[in-house]
Amino acid sequence: MSTDSPIEPCTCVALRRATRALTASYDAALRPAGLRVTQFSILRRLERLGPTPLTRLAVEAVLERTTMARNLDPLERRGLVKIESGQDARERVVSLTDIGRKAVAAAMPYWQGAQARINAQVDPKAVAAMADALIAAS
Repeated sequence: MSTDSPIEPCTCVALRRATRALTASYDAALRPAGLRVTQFSILRRLERLGPTPLTRLAVEAVLERTTMARNLDPLERRGLVKIESGQDARERVVSLTDIGRKAVAAAMPYWQGAQARINAQVDPKAVAAMADALIAAS
């Protein structure tokens, strides 16, 4: 099958490739702190929110509850978070430990360096505008 018109690039594929590259960049920057960007993000969110039900933490992070639970397992094993029963025995509440707070503080300079490098290449306002437009369209 031959066509004279060029193949239109797939926006979804382009954005997925960009996201993978971005994640790899942050992960590499955070490696000396022993965290991945997803873990760092969860710890920072807990630092901001305080003790939080697992379901709410998943919503805040835009993750499925089961995905959040899987992401919390290694953090709990390392003593960075504590997971306890809430008021309802079925509810699980996640808290940042003192070790977790220290891990966030130790990782922050690495994250800031990655953030500065990315922001020097891509205008943060353009990224925010694109994200807002895509969210509004969904």
